[in-house]
Amino acid sequence: MAISIQDVRQLFPILNQEVNGRPLVYLDSSATSQKPVSVIQTLRDYYEGYNSNVHRGVHTLGTKATDQYEGAREKVRAFINASSTEEVIFTRGTTTSINTVALSYAREHVKEGDEIVITYMEHHSNLIPWQQIAKKTGAALKYIPLEEDGTLSLEKVRETITPDTKVVSVTHVSNVLGTINPIKDITKIAHENGAIMVVDGAQAAPHIRVDVQDLDCDFYAFSSHKMCGPTGIGVLYGKKHLLEEMEPVEFGGEMIDFVGLHESNWKELPWKFEAGTPIIAGAIGLGAAIDFLEEVGLDNIAEHEHSLTEYAMHKMSQIEGITIYGPRDPLKRSGLVTFNIKDVHPHDVATVLDAEGIAVRAGHHCAQVLMKWLNVSATARASFYLYNTKDDIDKLVKGLVTAKEYFSDVF
Repeated sequence: MAISIQDVRQLFPILNQEVNGRPLVYLDSSATSQKPVSVIQTLRDYYEGYNSNVHRGVHTLGTKATDQYEGAREKVRAFINASSTEEVIFTRGTTTSINTVALSYAREHVKEGDEIVITYMEHHSNLIPWQQIAKKTGAALKYIPLEEDGTLSLEKVRETITPDTKVVSVTHVSNVLGTINPIKDITKIAHENGAIMVVDGAQAAPHIRVDVQDLDCDFYAFSSHKMCGPTGIGVLYGKKHLLEEMEPVEFGGEMIDFVGLHESNWKELPWKFEAGTPIIAGAIGLGAAIDFLEEVGLDNIAEHEHSLTEYAMHKMSQIEGITIYGPRDPLKRSGLVTFNIKDVHPHDVATVLDAEGIAVRAGHHCAQVLMKWLNVSATARASFYLYNTKDDIDKLVKGLVTAKEYFSDVF
């Protein structure tokens, strides 16, 4: 990394603590990342210095809050290379963003006999909304098959997407397998068949450079809390011409232009999709998180995570009885390793690790369809970010050996 990992770690106050009498090793950033001092201070500055509503008041605090809020929108635009801030909608997170596309665009454009195409690796946030649209419209919900290593074959993508397909919705990076999907290629195939392309970017935007114009996707969704920002705020990017034809899914204050007794009309983009008092502090905090990530450098973060993932897979593979899921090639995956240890339940693994101060995730990871495809009920997952080190991984491996030995002695 351009700046030393130890310098980076010092910017995250939460890492400087002990858990169960051991120094914290935080390996759960795919669930939510930790926050640097600059983001925490930005939130404090807002609440202590210019807490006010936006777009409504002409007083000094309201003007400053509005400037900071809309300034954050411009930071998001530049971060993902959208062509205009009109294409950047603030939402509560990835889930809300995808639901907005499903409820506003898909419900109007998908009908009986049409197809919606997703994959087996989707997070529930990018699966259940499409199940619901399929039920309400009579459309068919189709799944692109996975290869043995949890990757997608473009040949099978072409076989699954047809001229009847109206929506293709695929995760950019799997939250379980770590697979980095060829979104640009899938988008091209979707467009050749007349379908729109929706991308769940929750696990991608924090870790790799995203250029929505280069990807040519129609919608891209991601969350702040996985990329060093506050919880409760996310982004929906949409191509302007699509957003202009879509109806809001929430109605009320802030999103209106004129209100009459029986008819109302809406503000222009992006505000027609942001009903009510927006998530002001969250958006400003997200802007600060983007500043931080840009300062460190997305390419540096990706390189650092690649190094950690390669090291972790090598070390973990030496533990007898361990199964690692997803691509074996570290270049094809993001910074996480999902695994199971033979005859040890992942919740037990996580409990033993927690006793050592090591935080990992255990369960189905909001991906029960993928768990069924893997033929397991649950897995454990260690996920890495810019503040993790190889020493963290060494402690993880030691903890896994301890868990394996403990339960082999018990049983």
